[in-house]
Amino acid sequence: MKTVSILIWLAVFFFPALSPTQNALWAQGGETMEITSTAFEHEGMIPVKYTCDGADVSPPLTWAGLPSGTKALALICDDPDAPMGTWVHWVYYDIPSDITGLPEKMTNEDHPAQGGTQGVSDFRRTGYGGPCPPGGTHRYYFKLYALDSMLNLPAKVTKKQLLKAMEGHILDMTELMGTYKR
Repeated sequence: MKTVSILIWLAVFFFPALSPTQNALWAQGGETMEITSTAFEHEGMIPVKYTCDGADVSPPLTWAGLPSGTKALALICDDPDAPMGTWVHWVYYDIPSDITGLPEKMTNEDHPAQGGTQGVSDFRRTGYGGPCPPGGTHRYYFKLYALDSMLNLPAKVTKKQLLKAMEGHILDMTELMGTYKR
């Protein structure tokens, strides 16, 4: 037990950028939740293919390190740099916890074959809508939430409605950020 306490103390002082949860997991040798893409690296440029200037298809995403007790996942992609405030590019929820990612070019159907339900983006349509900034470099956050239950919401809910429904059910969250400039 003393060794764990020392490791936690070292983690807090030598890795202050990590959250307390990440520090504790690191000190205990645990795994942290992460989301990645083979299309771009975290903080890297999103290829044109996945934007309105290209095919406007969703990028492939994979994840790992889901916490124990995860029953469902939710994914929100948004752009906080939009001129009128945060612009929502994708709302997807009740994703089964036993899948480890999403393929490139997800369908825009309410209920994709992979499972789960898609909501409405600020493009006023179901499914993914790629980066399409009016100018400058924008950041796009793919936020993955591990939830302790299925939400059983109807199709076409908004980000705001999803966030409200997730209150009290979030076990962990991770994000992948990509950038795009036209």
